[in-house]
Amino acid sequence: MKATISLDSLWATIQSLSINNQKWLASKLQENIRAKEEAEAEYISKEELLAGIRSGLEDLKAGRTQSFDDFIKELESDAI
Repeated sequence: MKATISLDSLWATIQSLSINNQKWLASKLQENIRAKEEAEAEYISKEELLAGIRSGLEDLKAGRTQSFDDFIKELESDAI
């Protein structure tokens, strides 16, 4: 069963909760927001992925390569 509730009704319900329940709810909302923000930040679209692969293949064909050691160094420097 689906229930529809207005935001005003939801706010009134939240205000009627005890302080401990409001803190619990706030914590859950913050966790949910963080998880969604992280998921959005890490999302790579299919188009972006294919463009990256295409670019890499073009680099290979053009002879623009680097050693594995240089690649690892670049990754480590980007992580800092």
